[in-house]
Amino acid sequence: MESIQNFCENKITREAIHHIPKSNYSYGYDKDTLHLRIKTKKGEINKAELRIGDPYDWDKGGCDGGNMNSTGGVWTGGNTYPMRKEVETEYFDHWIAEFKPPKKRSRYAFILEGKNEKILYTEKRIHELGTKDDMSILSRINDFYCFPYLNNIDVPKAPKWAKDTIWYQIFPDRFNNGDSSINPKNVMPWGTEPTEHNFMGGDLRGIINKLDYFLELGINGLYFCPIFKATQNHRYDTIDYMEIDPALGTKEDFKELVEKAHKKGIKIMLDAVFNHMGYFSYQWQDVILNGEKSKYKDWFHINKFPVVDKPFEELDGRNLNYETFGRTPLMPKLNTENKEVVDYLLNVAEYWSKEMNIDAWRLDVCNEVDHVFWRKFRERVLLANPETYILGEVWHDGLPWLMGDQFDAVMNYPLGDAIKDYFITNYIDAEKFKYMINQISVNYPMQVVESTFNLLDSHDTPRILTVANGNKDKVKLAFLFMFTQVGAPCIYYGTEVGMEGNQGMGQEFHRRCMIWDESKQDKEMFKFIQRIISIKKEYKQISSVNIDWIQAKKDSDILIYRKENITIIINNSNDKAEVKLPEYLKNSKGKDLFKLENVELTDKLNLNAYEFKVILN
Repeated sequence: MESIQNFCENKITREAIHHIPKSNYSYGYDKDTLHLRIKTKKGEINKAELRIGDPYDWDKGGCDGGNMNSTGGVWTGGNTYPMRKEVETEYFDHWIAEFKPPKKRSRYAFILEGKNEKILYTEKRIHELGTKDDMSILSRINDFYCFPYLNNIDVPKAPKWAKDTIWYQIFPDRFNNGDSSINPKNVMPWGTEPTEHNFMGGDLRGIINKLDYFLELGINGLYFCPIFKATQNHRYDTIDYMEIDPALGTKEDFKELVEKAHKKGIKIMLDAVFNHMGYFSYQWQDVILNGEKSKYKDWFHINKFPVVDKPFEELDGRNLNYETFGRTPLMPKLNTENKEVVDYLLNVAEYWSKEMNIDAWRLDVCNEVDHVFWRKFRERVLLANPETYILGEVWHDGLPWLMGDQFDAVMNYPLGDAIKDYFITNYIDAEKFKYMINQISVNYPMQVVESTFNLLDSHDTPRILTVANGNKDKVKLAFLFMFTQVGAPCIYYGTEVGMEGNQGMGQEFHRRCMIWDESKQDKEMFKFIQRIISIKKEYKQISSVNIDWIQAKKDSDILIYRKENITIIINNSNDKAEVKLPEYLKNSKGKDLFKLENVELTDKLNLNAYEFKVILN
């Protein structure tokens, strides 16, 4: 009785096994290679294998034409390949295998071996293995999953330059005033505390004047909040998508900026606000004026006419006659199922990509726009510039947009949240942190992860130093981890010189003016960011998808992980700590990449509070 119970307890948990065809579990990594993943209950599977092959390869029978139910023949196209455990998360093990289908097509299943049983996991059923009929079971490809054909056009691919980019985000009105003659009439003195409505006079000329500053820091990509004509300081209420806001400069200024940036090896990314339009755009004003007779009435989501039935100042975002972004009357939502709207916006995208030679688009509120539009957007933009990087603002799981037909990447807010939860607020322990990072690494196709956009703060969040309550050591650890991960990191303007600022409940302090007075800049933070950027650029292995967790325990503040031949050791606490070095580092020689000096390693290391080591060995 006891032996039967033990056998049952050691059976593979069927309901925990997970695989989805044509997803992050099954996709083309490149034009020749498939990646196939499967998820199983943590600790249950000792060995996982991929059973895969050409569905048309039979010894005899009628299957040359694709009849999977032919009798009298044996499928000879199948072979078995080992899978490796890619990562473990809190409840699951994740397995992966690469396969290069000679004829681009495949039928596949998974062989899973536990303590007391071995099974074949297919699309239609689970077969138990270990009998004399195993070979016939392994040939029942009418049960198998299907990858019909590896079409190169379907493979997600970002431009190669994207994964090697260090981005710097600029809020144009607050970065630098280079031409006071174009200041808006209500401009405030530089450094005035920001509000929702005031302007500080930052412009394109001010950015041009600071291109060498970006080079000094190590930046090779600039991401701009909107620069198109608008009424608000954030310019997410676009009035005219074909014009630069006059308070920022002219198209000639922007062309100069792009040309000079490109000569210095710096890419340019613009913010596309295609979910909504500004209240004072001529299209929306025409709807207000002419109501149902307006030729633009179908450009928007209108619930009833008149669309505005009271003075603007009295509009209540909770009870509007039209749909908007959020609940702001200032931003009526565009109808991207309307052909005229689609044509207008695609012409805008083509113009700035082709005529202005920009390198990338960041797509604002993209998850509220239909997928059909984004497929058209991608096609039009890549015709204008095949090397364009397309980035979506998605704060949650972005897989539906990342299968090769819409975006190259999304803003990796989940990574930033995990980093802040562990290093900044101590909300989670090292073990949970490891599981969160591992989960993020398998959420998308591997090549998407390689070019994802990583960030710790932005114009939409409190500044990271404010979240850390001014603790610069914690911020350094957060940046250290982000820069030693796969993907393209982004720095929000001013973070590199220690700027702080809260956000929310009417507070706009996270959008303060850039500090240019060197006596008020945190030079130590600048040098830290500068050094970590140089390490990111020089040591490509630090950007590897794979991360080897050496120590990440519930009950320890010491985090140790390895990226190929680079080991990162972190004391994430406000106490000194004695760290036992992993065996491969004991009594060896290494190089401290931050101090740029060789080190003799023994069996332990003493670290001060929030101290870290990045050791090349």
